[in-house]
Amino acid sequence: MTPLIAIAAEAAEQKSAEVTDWAGRLGWVAGLLLFVAFVYWLMRQGWKWRGSLQSDLPELPTAPDRTGEATLTLSGRYHGSTTAGQWLDRIVAHGLGTRSRVELTLTDAGVEVVRPGANDFFVPAAALRGARLDKGIAGKVLAEGGLLIITWEHGGKLLDSGFRSDRAAEHTAWVEALNSMNAVSTTTEGIAR
Repeated sequence: MTPLIAIAAEAAEQKSAEVTDWAGRLGWVAGLLLFVAFVYWLMRQGWKWRGSLQSDLPELPTAPDRTGEATLTLSGRYHGSTTAGQWLDRIVAHGLGTRSRVELTLTDAGVEVVRPGANDFFVPAAALRGARLDKGIAGKVLAEGGLLIITWEHGGKLLDSGFRSDRAAEHTAWVEALNSMNAVSTTTEGIAR
């Protein structure tokens, strides 16, 4: 009987498992949720502050009634606009910081940018300053040459707008077409002066 007495004595000495402290856990979860909400609020305030700093940028141009026949079209994603040459200085004024789907149409009049769920805009041919392939803009980084960057002037400020086609092979044709348009408009402007 000694083994039974030893087992009974050992069982009596064992303590039950600690009960979960629900009040402490709920306090930590509530604190974490408040911290996340505070960080989100700070990010939103920063976005608004950036928009107010860029309030000197005029309203975006809209497409004229007649833009002419489409030279090129592209459907894909709009990744944002930045100050030209500064790929991290995002422009948020007038909805230019909102990423969205995009339909681009190139005509002799310029580039029409149609964004479902965001502000559409138009880049007149006279405002085009060039195009290139790049790998990053406004916090979006892709493979080398994965983005079509269009440089244009608006309100006396040079902007870079980044687009990615659903078919990346189209990027080269867009760069060539936009740069040839820019060469023609630069030559014409030089003659006019």
